[in-house]
Amino acid sequence: MSHSVQVLCRPEVAAGFALAGLRPLEAFDSAVGIARLRELLRDPSAGVVLVEESFYDALPDDVRLELSRRPLPMVVPFPGPQWGGRREAETYIIELLRQVIGYRVRLK
Repeated sequence: MSHSVQVLCRPEVAAGFALAGLRPLEAFDSAVGIARLRELLRDPSAGVVLVEESFYDALPDDVRLELSRRPLPMVVPFPGPQWGGRREAETYIIELLRQVIGYRVRLK
């Protein structure tokens, strides 16, 4: 049996995984994220589950214990973006564009 890679993240992060060819499962907050992770744990085809770190950190002890006792799926937390606000995000995008095209641009 082949196993799949699943992704559980916030909608803001999901677009990046979709561009990489994965079909992310979205959750807006930790409560929904934990419920969706429980669903993924029941999926026999799930081999690796990438979980946004904020959801992983909110896991109750019983779920963590269950994860430590199971070989599959392997749950791997990944850090989400840490932008402080729109201004910081725009600065980041402008710097990326400067590096790629070689000169500074202005966003409107």
